[in-house]
Amino acid sequence: MKKNNTSMTKITIFLIFLIVLVVGYYSYLSGKNRTEQQEAVMSEVDTVLSRDLNNNYPATPKEVIKYYNDLIKCFYNEDCTVEEIQELGRKSLQLFDEELRENNEEDTYLIRLQGEIKNYKDSKRKITSVSLANSTNVDYYTADGYSFARISCGYGITENGKKSSTMLVYLLRKDENRKWRIYGWETADQVNEHLEQSENNEK
Repeated sequence: MKKNNTSMTKITIFLIFLIVLVVGYYSYLSGKNRTEQQEAVMSEVDTVLSRDLNNNYPATPKEVIKYYNDLIKCFYNEDCTVEEIQELGRKSLQLFDEELRENNEEDTYLIRLQGEIKNYKDSKRKITSVSLANSTNVDYYTADGYSFARISCGYGITENGKKSSTMLVYLLRKDENRKWRIYGWETADQVNEHLEQSENNEK
């Protein structure tokens, strides 16, 4: 009987150890899955914020707008914290031309940006697609001693389930460090109106 009791005790201890091991491993896997899911949700924002624009600034007008679009998608499509919106906003200011930054003082810009994002989400709008023109379709020219580049970008948007699209034309100017900065933007319709007015004035 003593031997049987000893054997039973060993078996019981082994089973308890096995159960603890299985439960522990299951908890580990559950925690790992939760962590991976959290990282997946934040990966887009983290990736965009991780870029060091001082040492890794976009080299071409297309790359500048491509990164700016990444910022825009984080603003309007991701559930960002206030701190993340501010960090993303400061990144966008780094892409702006000096004159554009002068018209967008940082604190005022960040407050306005948060309001725009709130209105966007309250209206249940979302950017569903971005179509940036090829590098070969960038229009380069010089004016007033500066180098400029013009590039078009189309956006697909949904609002309360309804689809729409808009086309923006970005104007970039090369700064004294030969970096392309966003000088401004207009809708394609506004650009066409300006062109028509210029043609009429020339006539």
